[in-house]
Amino acid sequence: MSSGSSFYVPLTSFAEMWYHIFLWALFSSIFVHTIAAAMCFATLRQHKYGKFFPLLIIIMGLLLPLTSGVLSSAAVAFVYRASRYPLPPLYALLWGIGQTLVAGCVGFTRILATL
Repeated sequence: MSSGSSFYVPLTSFAEMWYHIFLWALFSSIFVHTIAAAMCFATLRQHKYGKFFPLLIIIMGLLLPLTSGVLSSAAVAFVYRASRYPLPPLYALLWGIGQTLVAGCVGFTRILATL
């Protein structure tokens, strides 16, 4: 088996499923928050205190998947494992990036402010 074909081997154990979904959520969150931090720094680089805001954005980019991402990845992996349905790695990618997209949508739409 070549190293490139491991992307097509379905994930069957809970730990494999959780780990792959979590990693995609972590890396996609870091990617999005790094872009946001760069834009923030470019905009606020002359501000006395504003130039430190990108650090807070990066920290939130790590904390979000390390808290809610762990739990939601475990929930998805639990459902797949309980139903004995193998999880294709592409679906793990979609579930992980989907978590970041949902968090972004909640942040942009301010849904939490209406509750």
